[in-house]
Amino acid sequence: LTHKRTKMKFILAALFAGSVAAFAPTSSKFSTSTSVKAFKDEVGAQIPLGFFDPLGLVADGNQEKFDRLRYVEVKHGRIAMLAFLGQITTRAGVHFPGDIDNHGTSFDSIGNGFAGLGEVPVEGAQQMICFIGALELLAMKDVDGTGEFPGDFRNGGDYGWSKWSDETKRSKRAIELNNGRAAMMGILGLMVHEQLGSNMPLVGQL
Repeated sequence: LTHKRTKMKFILAALFAGSVAAFAPTSSKFSTSTSVKAFKDEVGAQIPLGFFDPLGLVADGNQEKFDRLRYVEVKHGRIAMLAFLGQITTRAGVHFPGDIDNHGTSFDSIGNGFAGLGEVPVEGAQQMICFIGALELLAMKDVDGTGEFPGDFRNGGDYGWSKWSDETKRSKRAIELNNGRAAMMGILGLMVHEQLGSNMPLVGQL
């Protein structure tokens, strides 16, 4: 039990650190600070939320550091959105058809959430690690250096992005950021409540 609590605290700290910059409300009396002046107009610093950097991570106004933190925030948000969707999908009884290995271990026989960690066969875990590694090294990055903003992984493609106005592009980036932030809190909440054995709406008994 102590090990689980320690693990949960570590996960909470990691997720919080990834999303802390440009996340909480700001106050006008602090608007003269270097960081607020430098980043008050960045995507994500929006009404009713404003730019706020409680840990002073970009208090020096370093644009490169801010871009790196924004990249990490966007990436964590995307992962959290997939994780949250995966949780509610599998708990609703939707699974891949067939088996995850050659020994007859079906996808729907594997538990949800933390229970699945100990039930996925070694071969299945290896496949997932290799797949994620391939995405990380080959696809989910600005390969050719043409990204317009942190987290832009189009790599020369357009995918309909250019048809939108600058205002619409900014709005869509803000929507992704906010959805990612909500998903980080959402998946963390599911993880915590699973350890507490809660019964939650839509999700059911964790």
